[in-house]
Amino acid sequence: MSNTLIASNRRAYYDYEILETIEAGLVLQSSEIKSIRDHRVNLAGSYAFPSNGELWLHNAHIAQYPYSKGQNHHPLRSRKLLLRKQELRKFIAAAQQKGYSIVPLKLYLSGHFAKLSIGIGRGKRRYDKRRAIIEKERSRDAQEAIRRELQ
Repeated sequence: MSNTLIASNRRAYYDYEILETIEAGLVLQSSEIKSIRDHRVNLAGSYAFPSNGELWLHNAHIAQYPYSKGQNHHPLRSRKLLLRKQELRKFIAAAQQKGYSIVPLKLYLSGHFAKLSIGIGRGKRRYDKRRAIIEKERSRDAQEAIRRELQ
């Protein structure tokens, strides 16, 4: 089966140091999966948080499906994430630690199902972000120099 990338949260890699990732399923309504197949999703600013022993995705924007008559969904509603018990316990414990968050990284279709890649992230400080930018610029300059040498 091929995985079709629908949306990615590039800001999460900038704001967080991702320690561990896992794939989770989503409980969706019919109009939501249709909007996902139309690539009408935005994961920026979304997060996962435990509630009553379950993990919920908050603030992920899935646009309303324009052809759904009367039974459309609310775009920012909370959606339940489906994980195995052992994985769920690990992520709930991580979310309760100070300085750690559960952030969605990618939303993709795997066969007929929508899957969400989530990660345990530790927030970066401002100087860490600057250091990452400087390292990226240095590697880009080095690659460019190598390319010029080979020509």
